Amino acid sequence: MSNNIYLTGYRCTGKSTVGKILADRMHRHFIDTDGFIIGYAGASVDEIVTRDGWGGFRKLEQFALRQVADSDGVIVATGGGIIVNSENRSLMRGSGTVVWLKARVHTLTRRIMTDAVTATQRPSLTGVGVEDEIASVLKEREPLYQAAAHLTLETDGMSPESIAEEILLQLKR
Repeated sequence: MSNNIYLTGYRCTGKSTVGKILADRMHRHFIDTDGFIIGYAGASVDEIVTRDGWGGFRKLEQFALRQVADSDGVIVATGGGIIVNSENRSLMRGSGTVVWLKARVHTLTRRIMTDAVTATQRPSLTGVGVEDEIASVLKEREPLYQAAAHLTLETDGMSPESIAEEILLQLKR
């Protein structure tokens, strides 16, 4: 098994922020799959979804993951929906350790509402209100996150630094 570390979880669980901290502390390269896709496509996630739909974005996401999975020892922040595809879950589990960053609906709602990037660059998944969307999407995805994860970490009330420290502790066990 490769020693890549994949951070999964819903939007605003801290995957990118924690990933950068982990990469710095572990002296590893950091890759954000959404950033990879944006660079590859030359368009924002919102523009890709508007142009190609979520299905088109998911194809680019799978392509990005395949490229990243060939690396060794990288820290990867994945898009929140990457686990929807069973091949993606298998690829991550087979090429590294999958860490599910988990948070309650209320916490995610607060984070999303105060995150400028999410507000301007991440289109709605369902078209309903933020809190209802989070609850609905999590109901569908939680079993998939759980199936993919080697480690699960509840992040409510934790700083990105403390989340990174906890991941490092769990990885040593």
